[in-house]
Amino acid sequence: MTTISSITAHHLLTLRVENRAGVLVRIAGLFSRRGYNIVSLAVAPTEDARFSRVSVVVDVESAPLQQIVEQLDKLVNVVAIFELAPDQAFEFELLLATVAAPRSLVDAVVDAAGAEVVDDSASGTTVRLTAHPDELDRFADALFPFGIIELQRTGRIALPKLT
Repeated sequence: MTTISSITAHHLLTLRVENRAGVLVRIAGLFSRRGYNIVSLAVAPTEDARFSRVSVVVDVESAPLQQIVEQLDKLVNVVAIFELAPDQAFEFELLLATVAAPRSLVDAVVDAAGAEVVDDSASGTTVRLTAHPDELDRFADALFPFGIIELQRTGRIALPKLT
């Protein structure tokens, strides 16, 4: 079951795929061959070891969403495709960042965001936040004045809200 809309330039698709070697390469190859842009990608096994869930945020300015879905649907290892509307799904990402500031200076920003300090030393502090991608953007902006040494984000993951 696939619902297609075109309200924003980025859309979140979740794919249920066979949990086999090479499936991710086939999906990435399709995007590459067709010139589709992947904004975010996350893959993990599901509750059923035979399948994996691929969460992919696609840029529909590189191709119409319907075209992307139709091409993905042709891949043999893709079992189901769902578009998750932002208001009907829980969306999260993980951010890890190391800043060049002691914990005492970043504690207020960390606490305000609901983040957590995972390591600190005289040379810096490493923090973690799991939240909606927009919240991660704001948190990264708040960390910027402290001197970001390294920053890494996972791909977006999502599940539909229960009805």
